[in-house]
Amino acid sequence: MITKKPTFKKISPSFGTSIHVKQHNEKLDRSEMFWHFHPEIELIYINRGKGKTHIGNHLSYFNNSQLILIGSNLPHNGFTDRLTAAGIETTVQFKPDFLGEDFFNSVPEAAAIATLFEKAKNGIKFNREAKNAVGSKIEELESYTGLDRILKLLEILQYLATTEDYTILNADGFMFEAEPQDTDKIKTIYKYVNANFKEHIALEDIANKVSMTVPAFCRYFKKTTGKTFTQVVNEIRIVHATKLLNESQMSIADICYECGFNNFSHFNKQFNEIIGKSASNYRKEIKQIIG
Repeated sequence: MITKKPTFKKISPSFGTSIHVKQHNEKLDRSEMFWHFHPEIELIYINRGKGKTHIGNHLSYFNNSQLILIGSNLPHNGFTDRLTAAGIETTVQFKPDFLGEDFFNSVPEAAAIATLFEKAKNGIKFNREAKNAVGSKIEELESYTGLDRILKLLEILQYLATTEDYTILNADGFMFEAEPQDTDKIKTIYKYVNANFKEHIALEDIANKVSMTVPAFCRYFKKTTGKTFTQVVNEIRIVHATKLLNESQMSIADICYECGFNNFSHFNKQFNEIIGKSASNYRKEIKQIIG
């Protein structure tokens, strides 16, 4: 699922349109859930669903709804593991200059949206108030055509540009150099990790998968992702733990071992560092939200 050298994805709007809107209420083909980037800005609204959020270096799990704005060429993955009852995922894609090369930077009234597009280069997650305000409007975009669709999108973007109900997902930024020749190597690494994170993964084994020595693999992985291999494996394990804390009644100790940790105190330390709170507090907060 997760890779750090993304694949370029070409997006082709319908003839005569500058805004691509697609909607589905069934589980996506897993072949669509790949690490990719594109010059189009992407607005995603999931009204009821569960899945992983992987944008740039940000990795988390959501269990309800999701409203995300992804800037141009920011690598990301597919989102929904599954949609729940009456769940709909709506994706809106458009070029930053869909109204002209300098429109948002030259028209004073559009300055807030220009700033929004700049922030979106790091990925933006909008919270409950914002989701409630514009979620249904995003879903309705599919029913509009022509200039009406543009006007409705501008209304949504203006709200998102002025609300303070959001979180920047990659606060320190996320930079990458797309090297398509490396895509297969990175895909191999992450495919193996996602299939085997519940077990111990020896550096020798993963390095052999891509025909590298251990020192060369460690240098390559750190340069590519900005993190050590161990850090990324721990993040994948902890995100899986948040999924189990959300969806299962398993004890925290059982979740620790189910996610590939063999030491409970180490699990707790990693959970605190990655999520910012203990596993027990995380579960309590989830129960309060659901309750």
